[in-house]
Amino acid sequence: MTDDHALFRPPAPGGAAPQPESWTRQAGDAVDMAVPIVETRAVSHDYSLGTHTVEALKRITLRVARGSLVAIHGRSGSGKTTLLNIIGGLDQPTEGSVWLDGDDVTQMNESRLVDIRRSKIGFIFQAFGLIPILTATENVQIPLRLAEAPVAEREERTRVVLNLVGLQDRGRHRPHELSGGEQQRVAIARALANGPPLLLADEPTGQLDSHTGRTIMDLISALVRSENLTAIVATHDAALIDLADRVIELGDGAVLADSDA
Repeated sequence: MTDDHALFRPPAPGGAAPQPESWTRQAGDAVDMAVPIVETRAVSHDYSLGTHTVEALKRITLRVARGSLVAIHGRSGSGKTTLLNIIGGLDQPTEGSVWLDGDDVTQMNESRLVDIRRSKIGFIFQAFGLIPILTATENVQIPLRLAEAPVAEREERTRVVLNLVGLQDRGRHRPHELSGGEQQRVAIARALANGPPLLLADEPTGQLDSHTGRTIMDLISALVRSENLTAIVATHDAALIDLADRVIELGDGAVLADSDA
């Protein structure tokens, strides 16, 4: 099987990402770069555990600039996944509000939230989330099919994003025929398929060895640079956070430290 590290080499400082063509997001309204891609305003989230109320998040206020790579770290139970789920509109805060690309996500109905998740957010999970019976190409095409993209456009975008993550020759392979690193790169290609401006990654290297995990983080970092994406990555691996532009430490649902503060 092909060595994962050989499939992707991060660009030299100031250089272009290692793909023959750039993948560009769908053209839309002009973007105001002064407006943060994500803003949370005094976000709290409680849930019941038996007769107790657990404060998963405690008045989290953050502004995330466009085109940045943000690492959120902390021990298990610190609130990392909860915060990503609320930013991504998968959960609602108990108090506070979340703004995505200038829109208040917390005021949206479920139909609008589905549209936002399909068009503006790419999700990357620790467990890859690939469908076993589908090929890499077919897995990447899932969000494009849900968005009812025309066949020709769907095929072209799939080709480009697989090439972007270094898997242009692995599209016909099913997940069990791919290494862990290759499966995660298929998941990244799927997250990119609809051209979202924001990637949310929850422990994307959690099931990978340290060498392959570093390669995946290098890839995410290079994509942020070359494609002008914003990525928020939750990780407990201290060895990986040095790639981030900004590091936020959570503990017991609160911000303990923020390198941007």
